[in-house]
Amino acid sequence: MTAPFLSLAQIRNRLTLAGRRTLRDQTRQEGRCPACGAPAADVLRGLEEGQQRSTAAVPAEPDRQERHQAG
Repeated sequence: MTAPFLSLAQIRNRLTLAGRRTLRDQTRQEGRCPACGAPAADVLRGLEEGQQRSTAAVPAEPDRQERHQAG
């Protein structure tokens, strides 16, 4: 049996592909997203920015409990 668990990167990639497919196949005449009405170019730009932002290494802050235990 295959485990149904997906990593966050896999989920993000699937959502990105679904969004691009939706915009490609169902964009209205005025170039807006059919789901939210935002300009399609803005939606695509947001998808690309989100992907770039999520791949950048960002140092994690310690949790509130970890700070309390350390201090």
